[in-house]
Amino acid sequence: YNGRIVRVANSSVFKAPVFNYSADFPFLWDEITIPIKYGSDRALAQTIIADAAEVVVGSFSQQAAVAWEGMVRQYRIEDAQVAPMVTLVANDNWLEFTLRYVVDYRRRRNTKDQLFRRILDAIDAAPDRIGLASATFQLVGAPPLRVELTPPSGGAGRS
Repeated sequence: YNGRIVRVANSSVFKAPVFNYSADFPFLWDEITIPIKYGSDRALAQTIIADAAEVVVGSFSQQAAVAWEGMVRQYRIEDAQVAPMVTLVANDNWLEFTLRYVVDYRRRRNTKDQLFRRILDAIDAAPDRIGLASATFQLVGAPPLRVELTPPSGGAGRS
C-alpha cells in the first residue's frame, strides 16, 4: 500500500479493466527467481526452494485451493495449479530456478521477503554444495598498459 486514494470515473470503467484483488479470489500468483551457479547441487537447490515454499506459503495454497474451486464452479473457468511449483531453466550464465506460488494479495511483499530470507539462509548453510550466481565479466585481450613517470620540469628543489 502507498496511501493513495484512487477514484475511478464511471467513464473509465468501460475503457479498461478494473482489477479487484479482494473480491471472489483474494489471492494472486507471484514468482521469485534464484540464480544458482553451474556446478551446484541442483537437487539440493530444488529442495531448498520447495521446502521454503511449503513453510512460507503452504497455508495460502490450501486456502487458495478451496477459493479456486469456487471460482471454477461460478465462472466456469479452467482449473489452475495453486500449489507452489519450482521450475528450472539453464541459461548462459547460471541455473535459473523460479518459484511460482499463490499468496494473499495483502501479504505479497512480506511473503516474498520471508521466502528469500529462508532460501538464502539455506544456501549459505551449504557453501560447499550450492552457491548463488552473479554476473561476472572477464576481460580478454586487453592491450598491455605501459606507464612512464617523468620528473616534473623546472620548479623548486632543482639545481
